[in-house]
Amino acid sequence: MSTVTSPVPPTSPIPPTSSSSSSPGASTLTSIGALPVDVVTTGRDRRDHVGAVRAALRSEWIKLSTLRAHKLILVATALIGAAIAFVLAATAGDEPLTAAELFIYPLPLVAMLAAVTGILMFTADDEHGLLAVALTARPSRWVIVLARTVTAAAVGLAYGATGMVAGFAGAAAGGVDLGSGSALASRAMWALLYISLAAVIGLGVGMIVRHSAGAISGLLMWSFVIESLFAPALPDGVVHLLPFSAGYRLLDAGPSFEAPVVIAHELAMWQYALVFGGYAVLSLAVGAYLLHRRDTA
Repeated sequence: MSTVTSPVPPTSPIPPTSSSSSSPGASTLTSIGALPVDVVTTGRDRRDHVGAVRAALRSEWIKLSTLRAHKLILVATALIGAAIAFVLAATAGDEPLTAAELFIYPLPLVAMLAAVTGILMFTADDEHGLLAVALTARPSRWVIVLARTVTAAAVGLAYGATGMVAGFAGAAAGGVDLGSGSALASRAMWALLYISLAAVIGLGVGMIVRHSAGAISGLLMWSFVIESLFAPALPDGVVHLLPFSAGYRLLDAGPSFEAPVVIAHELAMWQYALVFGGYAVLSLAVGAYLLHRRDTA
């Protein structure tokens, strides 16, 4: 018996996809052919950028919440605030000090703790090799800078709120009157801004120096030594343009701690905020530039 083999029809070439196809790829090609590319990709790029920032923020929060050092600093902030305010309240004597005034006295040290934390947010990663991993996973430098800036500001707010609550409680436990609520709210808002900006300045200094010990010692030296030594030699009023001198005056500690020349050339609170915020922006800008120059593959 013979086997009959039916002829196999030749394979027809796949026809080109028409513009009326309902597949996603076809519609994308049609849209790109009909509209400028930037019009089509703007929405997707914006969503990608927002998603990248959210992912970077989530990564910073996970790292911040899992490190024991940050928790210890937060506890130290509460203890320092309560202890200093309590001692000042207990030894105030006949001075008319209230808890609404004393709660800000520990905040210069709280601001330094926030600045140190801001430094470590960058230098610790760089020294342990985690920065290279972060740049490999997320090459966009501006996303990393933005996420860490927001995180540093949030850390400053947390430290500031903790220090103020502990300071107010310590002052009240020391036996002084509570004071005016309106004055308390105003001082608290300016103090929170001061400590948040201090944390951001610390981040910028860490990005510039990239060494924990050098950045921390340099920042403390500038704040507590250099500004104090050179301020009397500066022209009248120029002392307000020094970074931590301007930032300290956001605490509204009163004229008892000010020299007469400083009081005579005193600026408004919003002007001090602009000066201190300007240094924060400058340090971040220099740090971001160096990050791009040093770590560009």
